[in-house]
This record gives sequence, structure tokens and C-alpha cells, in this order.
Amino acid sequence: MIRFIAKRLGSGLVVLFVVSALTFFLLYISSGSIARNILGDQATAEQVALKEHELGLDQPLAARYFAWVADALSGNLGASWFTSEPVANSLATRIPVTMTMVFAAIILIAICAALIGVLAAVKRGWVDRVVQVGAIIGDSIPGFVIGVILVTVLAIQLGLFPATSTISPDSGADAWVYSMSLPVIALLINGVTGGAQQIRSAVIKQLERDYVRTLRSRGIGEREILFKHVLRSAAPAGLTVLSLQLIGMLGGVVIIEQIFALPGMGPLAVAATGQSDLPVVMGVVMYTVVVVIVVNLLVDILNGWLNPKVRVS
Repeated sequence: MIRFIAKRLGSGLVVLFVVSALTFFLLYISSGSIARNILGDQATAEQVALKEHELGLDQPLAARYFAWVADALSGNLGASWFTSEPVANSLATRIPVTMTMVFAAIILIAICAALIGVLAAVKRGWVDRVVQVGAIIGDSIPGFVIGVILVTVLAIQLGLFPATSTISPDSGADAWVYSMSLPVIALLINGVTGGAQQIRSAVIKQLERDYVRTLRSRGIGEREILFKHVLRSAAPAGLTVLSLQLIGMLGGVVIIEQIFALPGMGPLAVAATGQSDLPVVMGVVMYTVVVVIVVNLLVDILNGWLNPKVRVS
């Protein structure tokens, strides 16, 4: 198991290095005259040259990348070219907002999707049909549309929740829960429908396997077969679906945060991209890649623990 984890960790580090290099080179090659963009069209050639020297833009691109890597390894991701605020500080105040929302949504999705999916697979009949129809409806409605509907109905018309969630990092737990409710529900509706459908299919596939018939022929009860054998075998498929949903959620959360005015990573990424504030853009990209690598690593470890064949392959 240790060798399996070490191999997965090594693969993650390679992915992190490759993505950071590609992102850095593509951003700096395609950004045009960065110093001119910062100073404006009225700046003289001397002022532009001085700014380029100040930002290190007169150095070869490869030298700039390896200098960035050396600083990043020590925890220094640079500073914003427009606000001079350290990128690490900007991320530290916004990551808790985004990750609180994402992890709350994924935990609720895991619980609800597992319950609904298993119920549909075991009961079948009208319960199964309702789940399948719900999955089609849920997949066909974009998350931002659900967010707008929730704001219109639950916040503006009924006044049950705030229309915008302008929370601060030092807000109390009740303020966080109150402000995060609608954004989490918006992510939850999309995730549960698709997740329940995938878990349903995985459980049905296991229930039709020969080992289940063998267990039934030995007189073992349906409840023991389901909870002791079927769910353990179906878990890898469910974990993979949840990991893909979490990774997809990191992209969709940008729009949700804009709708609910949450001070998370979404508005920071949009503003930095619009200004070509490359140190901030690199920080946001690296944060996203690290989260994706950690999630995949955890899923691989769980799958390897549940199914020893995964470790061999």
C-alpha cells in the first residue's frame, strides 16, 4: 500500500510541475506588453522599460519560470501587479470561503446520492423511474440557472435567505451557515441527481453479479449482502463520480460565487484574468491543480483500500 501511495504521489508531483510550466509559459507568451498594460497608453518608453526591469520581465522566460518555482517552493507566490498584495495572502482569505462551500456541498451530495441511488437500485419500480427522470432534469438545468431561481424565490420573494452572501472570514458559524445555504443548495441539486444515477447503476450492476446469487443461495440475508458486500464493491464507482463532481464544481463555483457575491476564489480569478494580473492567475491555477491532485490521490487511496486489484494494476 505504501508503494502504491508513493507512486500516486509521484505522479501527482509530475502533473503539478507540467501544469505549472505550461500555464506559466502560455500566460506570459500570450499576455503581450505587460508593463504597457499596467502603466497605460500614456506611459513613455523609458517608464515601460523601467517597469519591465522592476517586474523582471527583461529576463529570459525560462529564468523567470525557475525563479517563480524557487519562490513558490518557499511559499512565496509573488505579489499582485496592481494591488501589491501578496498572492498567498489573497488566496488565504478566499480559499476558506470557496472550500467551505465546495466541501459542504460534496458531503451532502455523497450522503443524499448514496441514499437515493441505493434505494432506487433495491426498490426499483416507480422509485427508480423517479430517480432517472430527476437525473435527466437535474443534468439539463445549469447550476447558475438554479442559483438565479433560488435567489428569486427563496431570497427576494420569500425573504428566507440573504440574496447576497457578503461574509467575512471572521464571521461566526451561524453567519457562515446562513450565508452559505443557498450557494450550497444550488450546487447540491445538480450534484445529487447525477450522483444518485451513477450510484444506482453501480449497485444494480453488483446485484446482478454471480457472487450475489451465490450468497443468496447460501441463505444470507439481503441486508447483509447489500451492506457487507454490494456497497463495498460499488464504492469505487461512487467515489470516482464524487471526485469528478468535486473537480467540476471548482469550475462551476466561479459563477455561483458571482451570483451570490461570495468573496471566494471565483471573483478573484475573474478580476485577475481581466487585468492580466499574472501572479494572481498563477496562484489561482496552482491552488486548483493542488486541490484536484489531492482529491484524486485520496480517491485512489480509498479505491486501493477497498479493492486490492486496483493496487496491483
